[in-house]
Formats: sequence, C-alpha cells, structure tokens
Amino acid sequence: MDINSANLRALTTGYRANFQAGLGAVQPMWGRFATEVPSTTSEELYPWLNQIPGMRKWIGERQIKNVADSSYRLVNEDWEDTVSVGRNSILDDRYGLYRPLMGMLGDAAGRQPDELIFSLFKQGFTTNCFDGQFFFDTDHPVLDANGSFVSVSNVQAGTAEPWFLLDTRKALKPLIFQNRQAPVFAALDNPDDPNVFMKKEFIYGADSRNTGGFGFWQTAFGSKADLTPANFAAAFTAMTLLKADYGAPLSITPDVLLVGPSNRSKAEAIVKKQNLAGGESNLDYGRVELVVAPWLG
Repeated sequence: MDINSANLRALTTGYRANFQAGLGAVQPMWGRFATEVPSTTSEELYPWLNQIPGMRKWIGERQIKNVADSSYRLVNEDWEDTVSVGRNSILDDRYGLYRPLMGMLGDAAGRQPDELIFSLFKQGFTTNCFDGQFFFDTDHPVLDANGSFVSVSNVQAGTAEPWFLLDTRKALKPLIFQNRQAPVFAALDNPDDPNVFMKKEFIYGADSRNTGGFGFWQTAFGSKADLTPANFAAAFTAMTLLKADYGAPLSITPDVLLVGPSNRSKAEAIVKKQNLAGGESNLDYGRVELVVAPWLG
C-alpha cells in the first residue's frame, strides 16, 4: 500500500472498526456490583453517602438529615493502551495482520472497568469509605435507638483468600463506577508525524477516564476467614441484622456470594450442593447466587 493520507485514513477507519468490534464483544461483570455515576468534571463529591434514606411517621416538623459534612470524593483517572504498526508493514501490504491486535485493544479497553471495580473489593480491607473507616471494618459508627454511637462490623478477620457477601438489589450497589469518558480510539497516522520520521511506525491507541469507589458498606460483607458453612452463615446473619441510625432495620438480604477461583470449590459446596455428606438437606443450597471473578485470586 502506498503511504499517503487517503490510504492511511482508510486504514485507520478499518482499525477503528476492529477496535469497536472488540469493545462491543466484551460482556462486563462490574455492572452487577457497582452503580454507574456519570461524571462531568475532574472529580465528584458524594455528600449524601453518610445518610441512608428511611421514611418515618411525620410528627411536627420534618427532620432534615445533614448531608453536608461528608468529604467523600472520587477523582477521575486516565487510562490508556497504545500499539504501533511499522511503516514497512503497510508498504508491504501486511497491515491486515494487525486487525486482531486492534480488536484486542478494544477488548482490553472494555475490560478495564472490570479490573478497576473488582480490585476495589480487595482494597476495601485497607481503604476508607465515606464514614472514615475501612470499607470492610469492625468499627463503622451507627447511632442506636437512644442516639448513641455503636460500632458495627461488616468483616471477618483471617488470612485466607477473601470472599464477599453482597446485596446487589438496592438502588445503590456496594461499589461506585464513576464514568467521565468512555473508551475512544485515536491514531497518529499522518506521514509527517515525528513517530513516523524517527521510528518508522504509526501509533494507535485507546484512552478513557473513570474511577471507582465505595458505596454503602451495609450492602457488602468481606471475609478473610476460611470459607466454611459456619463462617458463611455468620456473615449472612450479620448482614440481615444491620440497622440504620436509630435502630430501624435496613432489610439487607445478601443475594450474591462473590469469590475468586481459589474459593470456587468451597463456595460450590456451600450453596450449590443440595445434600450434605451425610445425606441431609443443605439449608444453604441456593440461598445466594455464586459468582466467580478471576480478578479475586
């Protein structure tokens, strides 16, 4: 192929189509566990995360919840992936060999939100959420029925590979995916570009802007204890007993057990076997949906 502007524009159009095909073929998992929040600037504030709404009997004046004292903010991050095609490959009509690469570029761009969101589950043991505590913590402050602060836990300690119980059916899911810019395909494909002059290569890439964060800790329970029926039951019960400020039940019911591949067998034994080893019924069978995420180890 001759190196000229018309041919290069046509080549970029084809590569862009390959990129879009790869991007569109991705079936992401993150949407089950994170609420997407559109972003219009470099960062977003979430002042309302410190209050879970709840209806009350209207006696006297309205009780206005203070949502102005939370400083939880999420700053968007830039993401990129870049590949090159040698000038000689185009001159020698070998540019078609790079079409799968452009498709893989789209695939990688489409999977980036999954990598981001699922990494947050592990980070939740050491990263603060809106209340100033780790997302998975033993000391989340909650007001009891008398208006006094008590500490509430959504974590089990241990040294095993982590696993998680989640309530994904609330209006706000356990995590937040803050989306500033969807993946776009770009090219440095002018014959006069410095990269062509210096290195004899044309550059193609994708970039996006987004970040992730933590929603309501009450909708997630993280454990590093061994995944056993007893620990599963304790975590499940702890979530169902959670209360909002002043003692109103939150009606949390876990619907997903999220594990990595290393915990798959233990998880299947708990929630996918109808009968136990002795033949008796397994009361945890089908209690939650099992989801195995490769990013959790």
